[in-house]
Amino acid sequence: MSLPPDPSAEPAAATVPGRTAHQHTVPPRLHVLLARDSSKAVIIRRGPTRYTSVIGWDRKSDKFQVGQWLYGRIYERRSDLSPDGKHMIYFAMNGRWSSSVKGSWTAISRAPYLKAVSIFAKGDCWHGGGLFRSPSEYWLNDGYGHELQVEDHRLKRTLEYPWHEHYGGECLGVYYVRLQRDGWKMLYVAPDGAGGHVTRFEKRINGHWVLRKNAHASAHHPVGRGVYYDTHELFNTRTEETVIKKAWEWAEMDGDRLLWAAEGRIHSGRVNTIGLKDEKMLHDLNPMQPEKLMAPY
Repeated sequence: MSLPPDPSAEPAAATVPGRTAHQHTVPPRLHVLLARDSSKAVIIRRGPTRYTSVIGWDRKSDKFQVGQWLYGRIYERRSDLSPDGKHMIYFAMNGRWSSSVKGSWTAISRAPYLKAVSIFAKGDCWHGGGLFRSPSEYWLNDGYGHELQVEDHRLKRTLEYPWHEHYGGECLGVYYVRLQRDGWKMLYVAPDGAGGHVTRFEKRINGHWVLRKNAHASAHHPVGRGVYYDTHELFNTRTEETVIKKAWEWAEMDGDRLLWAAEGRIHSGRVNTIGLKDEKMLHDLNPMQPEKLMAPY
C-alpha cells in the first residue's frame, strides 16, 4: 500500500527565513513522552515559530537522535508513546486545508519519526490525537470525526473510552488521562486568578518528597508559554517545605531519577532526604535548526 505524501517533509526547509540561532529570544518549548515499559522516550520540540521537531531519547544511555521536522504544530498534550516505545500517536496541524490530510491530522508513526503508518485526516482542530492502551492497541480521540486514509492493520483501534472521567475533547481530555494512567494523582482544580484554572497533580518521589505538576489553562500566560502549560514544585511531606521550579516546563520520575526540561535543555538529578542533588544537563536542544530528514521506512 502506498502512503500519501509525508506531511512531515513539507516544506523542505533547512533554515528559518530572516532568523538565526543567535536571534532566538524564547527557548524552544519542550515536552517529553516516556515509554512505560522500555527506556525509550520522544521529545517534542517546538520552535522557532511554527517549526516542530521530534527527538528520540534512549534513557538508558542518554543518547539522543533527531527524528524529523514539521513545519506546523504538534499538539503534544494530545500525543502519546506506546508502552514499548516503538510507535507514537500525535495530532498535528499545518493549516494546508486543501491538502490530502486537510490541514490537520492524527497520525501513528514509528518513533522517533513522523512519517505515518496510519493516518486520519481531520480538517479542523477539534479533538484529535489519542492514547495507547498496549503496544498494539490505541484509542483515537475522534470527537467530530476523522477520515481514515492509511491504516497499519498490525495496530488495533479500540472504541472504548480509556478513563472513567471526562475532561473535554481537546488537549486536557487526552493529557489528564495520560498523566493519571502514568501514576500522577489529581488533587484539585482551582481558579488561577487570571480567568483560567490550574489543576494540581502529584507523584511520590520517596518517603520525604513528592513532585507536583501544576497544569495551567489560561489565556493570560507567560511569554513563551501557550494557553496550556505546566509549572512544577518539589514538596517535602515531612517539613512542608516547597521548592518552586518555575522554569521546569516538563518533569517526570524515571525510576529513582528525576528528569526535567527547562529553557530548551533536558536535565536529570536525584532527590534524597535533603533535596535535589547530582543535577546534570543531559542535552541542549537550543542550537537545533530545521532540516529535511527522511524516515528510514
